[in-house]
Amino acid sequence: MAFFGVDSKLSSSSPETLSTIVPGVHPSAPIPVQGPPVGRNVRTPLGESGIDIFPLILGGAEFGWNVDLESSHDILDTYVELGGNAVHTSDSFAAGRSEHIIGQWLHSRGLRDDVALMVRIGGHADNPGLGPVNLVRAVEASLTRLRTDRIDVLYLDATSDSTTALEDTLATAEWLVDSGKVRALGAIGYTAAQLVEARIYSSAGFPRITVLDVPFNVLRRHEFDADLRLVAGAQGMAVTPSHALEHGFLAGRQRTRLRGTLSVRGAQLAANLNRRGSRTLRALDAVGTELGVPDAAVAVAWLLAQKLVTAPIINAFASAQVEELVQGVGVRLSRAQLSDIARASE
Repeated sequence: MAFFGVDSKLSSSSPETLSTIVPGVHPSAPIPVQGPPVGRNVRTPLGESGIDIFPLILGGAEFGWNVDLESSHDILDTYVELGGNAVHTSDSFAAGRSEHIIGQWLHSRGLRDDVALMVRIGGHADNPGLGPVNLVRAVEASLTRLRTDRIDVLYLDATSDSTTALEDTLATAEWLVDSGKVRALGAIGYTAAQLVEARIYSSAGFPRITVLDVPFNVLRRHEFDADLRLVAGAQGMAVTPSHALEHGFLAGRQRTRLRGTLSVRGAQLAANLNRRGSRTLRALDAVGTELGVPDAAVAVAWLLAQKLVTAPIINAFASAQVEELVQGVGVRLSRAQLSDIARASE
């Protein structure tokens, strides 16, 4: 009888041990698990984009900035080995170095057709904003850095451009979709009114915005306000929250203030080192202890329990963090646990 893909002659009913079959292996060595990871069968529709993804998106915000190429590739490898298939980056992350790293990884592993590539556009200094010319140039530059011919989900970053007419941006996006360079559109920074306007334009033939990125976590609920929720729900959008761990604070590793001059990351963490933040971490601790999972996994599980959320975008500094975060996909929080966490974070 096979056990998780291991050949039947290694089963407990057989007198043979791993060391007799594989010379040089100690008798007490763990039996290797073969075959595809369990997570490979865990997929959820990304709204109406026609793309199915693992309900946890690996972000590349740290690649090329706080994480070097080799470590970035290790993180990406671990994510895929655990069943992940959606990678998010931006043309502005580390001035494009994040895209270079991900593109090199996709090419060297031969995984382009197996991974949903999600790219935010609009913040690169060379092609800023969402105007027609810069938008096309930015997409072409990202495709070059990523060493691919298409982007699966193109997030239009409205926070980078408040002047370009939405109609002009969508008209350019229509050409990108029709040319096969982009499969589906996402948005970040758009107001509820702009998303309604975009849906009206889609009735005239422009591509629909089917994915919404909004900064959202248990400590940062105000940005996903009632109007955005209403529009996202009515339009059947897939919500992919960024800042899922609030710059790492919800992982629970930093609980005391650091002395001296703070780095950017230190300042972000320090912003939550208050009574509310401490209460929230204690609530995550309690649930994590009860379920036997780390705080980071509980924070992910909390997001996945929220209505409209399809898959949070998470960033990692090491492979071990990916392993912690993926545990959140398999956690189902009870109403009492959700209530305790929400009450603590008020």
